[in-house]
Amino acid sequence: MLKRRTFLLGGAGALGALLVGWSVLPPGQRLTASMPLPAEGNQAALNGWVKIAADNTVTIMMCKAEMGQGIHTGLAMLLAEELDADWSQVRVENSPIDRIYNSVQNIVDDLPFRPDDDSTVKRATVWMTRKLVRDAGTMMTGGSSSINDLWTPMREAGASARAMLIGAAAAQWKVPPGECRTESGYVLHASGGHKASFGELSTLAARQPLPRKVALKDPADFKLIGKPMRRIEAASKINGTARFGIDALPDGLLYASVVMCPTLGGTVAHFDATSAKNMPGFIKAFALAPYAGGGGGVAVIADNAFRAMNAVSAINVTWQDGPAATLSSADVDTRLAQALDDSDGHAYYDRGDVDAALSRAARILSAEYHAPYLAHGSVEPVNCTVQVADGAATVWVSTQMPALARQHVAKVLNIDADKVDVQAQLLGGAFGRRLELDFIAQAAAIAREGGGRPVQTIWSRAQDFTHDFYRPACVSRLKAGFDKDGKLVAWHATSASQAIVPEALARYYGVPRMPIDKTTCEGAFDQPYEWPAARVAHKIVELPVPVGFWRSVGHSHQAFFTEGFTDELAVAAGQDPIAFRASLLVQHPRHLAVLRRVEALSDWGHPMSHAADGTRRARGVALHEAFGSVVAQVAEVSVGTNKQIRVHRVVCVIDCGLPVNPNLIRQQIESGIVFGLSTALQDEITIEGGVVTQKNFVDFPVVRMNDCPVIETDIMPSGMHPQGVGELGVPPVAPAVANAVFALTGQRLRALPLRLA
Repeated sequence: MLKRRTFLLGGAGALGALLVGWSVLPPGQRLTASMPLPAEGNQAALNGWVKIAADNTVTIMMCKAEMGQGIHTGLAMLLAEELDADWSQVRVENSPIDRIYNSVQNIVDDLPFRPDDDSTVKRATVWMTRKLVRDAGTMMTGGSSSINDLWTPMREAGASARAMLIGAAAAQWKVPPGECRTESGYVLHASGGHKASFGELSTLAARQPLPRKVALKDPADFKLIGKPMRRIEAASKINGTARFGIDALPDGLLYASVVMCPTLGGTVAHFDATSAKNMPGFIKAFALAPYAGGGGGVAVIADNAFRAMNAVSAINVTWQDGPAATLSSADVDTRLAQALDDSDGHAYYDRGDVDAALSRAARILSAEYHAPYLAHGSVEPVNCTVQVADGAATVWVSTQMPALARQHVAKVLNIDADKVDVQAQLLGGAFGRRLELDFIAQAAAIAREGGGRPVQTIWSRAQDFTHDFYRPACVSRLKAGFDKDGKLVAWHATSASQAIVPEALARYYGVPRMPIDKTTCEGAFDQPYEWPAARVAHKIVELPVPVGFWRSVGHSHQAFFTEGFTDELAVAAGQDPIAFRASLLVQHPRHLAVLRRVEALSDWGHPMSHAADGTRRARGVALHEAFGSVVAQVAEVSVGTNKQIRVHRVVCVIDCGLPVNPNLIRQQIESGIVFGLSTALQDEITIEGGVVTQKNFVDFPVVRMNDCPVIETDIMPSGMHPQGVGELGVPPVAPAVANAVFALTGQRLRALPLRLA
């Protein structure tokens, strides 16, 4: 009889052999879904990404959320290019929830490696991560990863469908497939005079075997990719037919409004709805538990949205304050600074002996930088519509996480996930807020009280601002040393903040919190500067403030710290800021090219004319790498008599790999710069007694048109795999403006938002 030890060892050995065998297999296919695509009328699905109808319309499946970034257009171009579709006949449709649509690249990008790390460990980790996430990940939109993630799958889907259409035509015409070609929605056989539309061939093509391997086009043959195509959803937004989450209007719709505990993390102790019950349209009031990291509160269901809002405001609630009840913004700053006093943090980048280099330095500079909490401030209010009936649920929602939304709704309602139908809508802005599931789970709990009728839950703007998942507040201490000849010899940076990924994973999956999070230190440890000796670290601090992914995440503030301090070093060394940066990029020609390009386009080094009102102007520069792309900005700034900082012009150069659609790139860079300027100059979330004090855009303003600078965007030509764009405009703008303010006034601003003394 086998001993237990022998059995366990043998089992472990077998499992190890299986894991080794699994690890050497290529990542799973991303072409064929587990279930056939839903087809309407005479549509035929050729794979999991494309359907073609008899009228020659091509419907391309979209697994990414369209939130104003134009991703549906960019992705459709990839598939239509390889298919040789007629662009005027291309349509898009939201994909079902399936593993082939799982997001892979954003998880790979979150691995704690520097971009220029080409180690065996990194390559192996990336390989294994791609394999794991392909099957065990989830559908999501984020991390400026959509084009990068689907560059190959969508092109392969288009090329495969094209091969199947050619195969069907060749079989009909009894000619070799190699003699056929495609052009603008047709298959042609020139010598035989044959011609058939994709629509005519689609049913037969769907019966063709899926090609085992396809050849993708040479970039020299691209007809769509690289062209400034108009957005595919633009007309619907102009004529009003576009449907966002708040536009869901199923029959029998009821409305709900909520009030949540003003104190972060608080819950309901008791409520009295007597006054609300006598109001017109009132149907029901009830307490809500916290869901998915959100807050507890009270909901009112009524027959229209206005009446629901009025009724909920009439309810008298006694709150049970949570652990944040005594917390203030000053306390947060103190605790972050204390963490830096007490710990060296976790090092994400360590090169040489930085302590020894600093001890030998002839001159040492140090600085402390601060960044506040920030809200997302999406234009479309937080909303979700749910109908619960007959043991199933339908959810109409604007979300970046459809698969996880389905799972959380199923959990709240205690039903199977396959009983939840998520109807993803267009997003009226997101910036990371709709990666969260609190409002979706809450809406499901509310709809459960709707008696089988659909219920649309809408938050007021005040509830949105005071119950967000905020960009973390952060403090960074930086130190650098120069030798006797004025050469930089050491760079040391340590920051402290809350960590988003551990908190998000706990909310999403209920898993224990990880001790490290690359996003806390991104923008600091992963920059290209060739420091002779360096240590870049971060200390995670636990605080009772909910934090989440915010446009450009850690890059949003770490770029301000890194590029601000780099500018300080240039001044200390007596060097031009661009020349100083260039001296640290000798082995990084891609970054150096972007820097030199922005230098030329901004007229750097040339005298500046005064602003229209006669005030002096100055330039500031910042360079940053994020999401696989490199961006540099030069800001032209003046300061008014009231010490108001005015930005007149921003010149931006970006290398994002092969530019799929220059129009989309420019739109997103402009959007990011305006977004980043708003937070650089005006915005912060402050807390008093555990309560967020900002409640609307009057307290958290965006840059208005009359204050918006002239923005000039230059896109570097590249044959590199396409990289991220949507978040790239944000990180460099604050340091570029701050550096310009220093050049103009001599004041070094080390805290956001930027305010002159």
